[in-house]
Amino acid sequence: MKLSLRHLTKKFGDHTVLDDLQLDLDGVHCVALIGPSGGGKSTLLRLIAGLEYPTSGEIALNDRTIDYGDGALLRHRRSIGTVFQAYNLFPHLTALQNVTLPLEKVHGRTKAEACELAEATLRRFALLDHAHKRPAELSGGQRQRVAIARAVVIKPQIVLFDEPTSALDPEMTAEVLELIEEIKAEGRDLLLVTHEMGFARRLADRVALLAESRIAEIGPPAQIYDDPQSDATRAFLRRVLRY
Repeated sequence: MKLSLRHLTKKFGDHTVLDDLQLDLDGVHCVALIGPSGGGKSTLLRLIAGLEYPTSGEIALNDRTIDYGDGALLRHRRSIGTVFQAYNLFPHLTALQNVTLPLEKVHGRTKAEACELAEATLRRFALLDHAHKRPAELSGGQRQRVAIARAVVIKPQIVLFDEPTSALDPEMTAEVLELIEEIKAEGRDLLLVTHEMGFARRLADRVALLAESRIAEIGPPAQIYDDPQSDATRAFLRRVLRY
């Protein structure tokens, strides 16, 4: 993955969420975004996904600057897999239908092709026995696995995870984290917002700490966790790693 941010700023009214971010990453497969609540992590993810528009500045992913014009933006969104903390599944559709819907409506697959791809992905994630259940009939871990299946079935250039375990109990959290590790091991590029510090350290090639609307520090996990250079990083890790 190559990811570049050029003077990226995002404001909501008078509130600055991201302030003049600068970043150049090349040859990394997993980036973990950590930091205090309100630091801009989820907003950055949504900008990269094309779900929010920057106030100013640019984002380039794999040498292509994201064009926020309507047609180009739709093409960009089709190349991104996004997993949200609240699953964002359609409650009236079955697990299978939640996975086939984007394949048919967005990616132009026939109903038969979409069903074949979706069933193969659900089988891989140990969900095929639950294919005809609606989200309300699934556990939290199963719902998140369906959401991940929907994100990866399109073979995206990158998968974005926005705190995918925040609504799960410890057992379900472990189940979902193991699945994310498997996806990375297959060679898929990941960008992950997480509060799971140990997981970020083990999985990520680079860890970036966002605080007060800026990237306070970015580097290999060992450097960030063992020898942080910024006051913001030291203060955050001291709080979250205290217990």
